[in-house]
Amino acid sequence: MSVGLSGWLSLESALASVAGLGHATSIDRFRADLDPAWIDHALAATGTATVRRRRLPAEQVIWLVLGMALHRNRSIVEIVTKLDLALPDERGRPVAASAVPKARARVGPEPLAWLFARCAEAWTSRAEAGRRGQPALAWRGLTLFGVDGTALRVPDSPANRAHYGGHPAGSGHGDSGYPLARVVALMELRSHLLRAAAFGPHGAGEYAYADRLWAAVPNDSLTLVDRGFLAAAPLLALERGGANRHWLVRAKRNTRCEVVQEFGPGDALVEMRVSSQARRREPTLPATWQARAVAYQRPGHPPQLLLTSLRDPEQYPATDVVALYHERWEIELAYDEVKTGLLAREEAIRSRSPDAVAQELWGLLLAYNLVRLEMARVAHAAGVAPTRVSFIAALHLIRDEWLWCAAAPPGAIPRHLRDLRLALAQLILPERRSQRHYPRAVKLRLTGYPRNRGAPTQTASPPSQKT
Repeated sequence: MSVGLSGWLSLESALASVAGLGHATSIDRFRADLDPAWIDHALAATGTATVRRRRLPAEQVIWLVLGMALHRNRSIVEIVTKLDLALPDERGRPVAASAVPKARARVGPEPLAWLFARCAEAWTSRAEAGRRGQPALAWRGLTLFGVDGTALRVPDSPANRAHYGGHPAGSGHGDSGYPLARVVALMELRSHLLRAAAFGPHGAGEYAYADRLWAAVPNDSLTLVDRGFLAAAPLLALERGGANRHWLVRAKRNTRCEVVQEFGPGDALVEMRVSSQARRREPTLPATWQARAVAYQRPGHPPQLLLTSLRDPEQYPATDVVALYHERWEIELAYDEVKTGLLAREEAIRSRSPDAVAQELWGLLLAYNLVRLEMARVAHAAGVAPTRVSFIAALHLIRDEWLWCAAAPPGAIPRHLRDLRLALAQLILPERRSQRHYPRAVKLRLTGYPRNRGAPTQTASPPSQKT
């Protein structure tokens, strides 16, 4: 393992000193998060371990992909050089630029997918165990999760266009300027750690990707989902797939239900019919299913109806359920952290082939979780919620530390860490506003010009008229 990996834990070393947790070395603390043995297992399990000696063996490619996620403004060759990832050459020559994409192609996406799943399960399970002593991070004994989808642009190469596609015809969005990868994630809402994720061509719906995530939902949990998931098949699969697994969703405008039992004003047990189409697709579905319905209205907004499997009104009061539902937006904030923070709002990620895109996306999700894990430690040391820690500030510190420690002399590290402690105060954000002060609005108007996917044109065509 190269010296570049030690930089990941320099922030944690500083936090350990601040919190009085001892002076473990960077590599010791690092193995507690991303064990190097897990990387070896990922490569062995997927049959991609390096057999003969190469300048960029498979285990170093893992670090390269993580570096790509953290350092969007640097080329992959520069990342290899800055992080000292290439093994030394007898003649002292730098690694050839052509060797880097070939090394990525040899490894492929499977080891990154395996490593993400292993780390995500370990890190979120550790967080769940810690919640037993921190009631504010759990809700009435339940760990809170969210499931939702988003789209990420990928480079407009022929291979990516053919595999990932874009908005389908008749969707109302028009033809996509870039191919789109659909991503659906299962996120722990109060730490923003990703528990599981699935992605692929944009043409497949969010249901298809979410089906791969239900098995990762732990027992004693409550999963908040968008109203697009309101259907018997996914919600019953979630509820029945484990012990004490619950869901909460907002009803659609056309949702029809019959009251079975009233618990109080705007709070009742209701019954809904399962459509014949859904039962043809899934014959095990019942003819009807029940849920608790909680009605509410916020000032200045239309009435809303929440549906949930939390059927006990005494254990789960209606007012608490209503207040809790709005934490669903935490997953939207996490997607913004990925797109605005890690990807810096760039038009597309780097990779121009479907396998390379998948490899880069798994590395991106893994890097996001690593940043979020460090932020959870900052929050614990400061005695605040993880959502009070600045993602951008933490990301900048981790980027700087990884680059700095890759080339720093060992004697300079203690002084540098003392200086780093002074920067930790920048990570803590003020309390969030309880209510939105301004309505949501589109601030930038989209262009009226036709989309250009890079195809050459014979003659210039006039722009469309703006209205």
